[in-house]
Amino acid sequence: MGAITRGFANKILGNGAIDATGLSGNIPASNVDNTSVTNITSLPSSLEVIESTASDPSPAATGTVWYNSTTATVKYQSVTTAGAWASGGNMGTARQYMAGCGTQTLALAALGRTSIYNDTAATEEYDGTSWTAGGNAGTARYAPGGAGTQTAGLAFGGYTTERVANTEEYDGSSWTSGGNLGTARQQLGGAGTQTSAAAFGGDGAPHTGATEEYDGTSWTSGGTMAIARRDFGGCGTQTSALAFGGTPPAALAATEEYDGTSWTSGGNLNTGRRTLMGAGAQTSALAFSGGNPGVTGATEAYNGTSWTTDTSMSTARRALGAAGSSNTSSLGFGGTVTDNTSSVSSTEEFTGAGAAVTRTVTAS
Repeated sequence: MGAITRGFANKILGNGAIDATGLSGNIPASNVDNTSVTNITSLPSSLEVIESTASDPSPAATGTVWYNSTTATVKYQSVTTAGAWASGGNMGTARQYMAGCGTQTLALAALGRTSIYNDTAATEEYDGTSWTAGGNAGTARYAPGGAGTQTAGLAFGGYTTERVANTEEYDGSSWTSGGNLGTARQQLGGAGTQTSAAAFGGDGAPHTGATEEYDGTSWTSGGTMAIARRDFGGCGTQTSALAFGGTPPAALAATEEYDGTSWTSGGNLNTGRRTLMGAGAQTSALAFSGGNPGVTGATEAYNGTSWTTDTSMSTARRALGAAGSSNTSSLGFGGTVTDNTSSVSSTEEFTGAGAAVTRTVTAS
């Protein structure tokens, strides 16, 4: 076993025990009878050990190695070198043009269209593995904007038999009415939280670049986008939002950044498209899927300056829902693989380059 380095004091207590708090030195391993020695401050460099645990540690630092006694596997914490999409649980209701928000493991999908002219008020919640039904929204509609979290969601605008200004707030089980948008519109972008949201762009007959900000009660006017657009990707917060792609009428590659007051130009997408989705933050965003004019699964990551092409979705689609906190942890669900006559229920989870990932050691 080798030597164990430990401090020892030349002090013997009244009960005969040694007060080991002082002098440093080495004792031979053969002199140690207690196999459950505690408070060892260092081990010889020649001694290599890994932790044995019944479950994977979380979080685990990059480079950490451990033995999972439950699964009888050796694992280690690494980082991804390239982005990848993996299959998640299917939605209960296949749909497109829905409101989405939340994170990859706590997402919300609401409203949308199951097929042409068939709008839904259904809500579903994702736990990182499967979708379960939530409370129905008050007004069935498609192409609304979305913001917030799974337990504090927001859906605004959309289309019924006409463009609407309706806002509804979700508390994790039911929807209640909020303040109406100043401009009724559909196919708009959303960002932020239930009490601090931004709604921007969309089809307001005609296309609009108008921005509105929500404080949990009412909407007020914000800065206007340089390009009036609809069917684009949006994400971020009320004071740090991002809009990219879209159409009037050709597919756009243009990106705009919002600071809570005004919009400025950002880096262009590598692939201009419409009916795409986005997730993340202004400086860590993901754009995926859409049409140009055909359906694509193209994925790009944004770092606050430029877009980098990443791994495409397994199922090319458009008009889908999205959730996620960054370009290393995003979720895409539903949509249509052809046109708006039919919808899909499949879900895909994106893990981007540089994200932490647990790997299992396997024999080669």
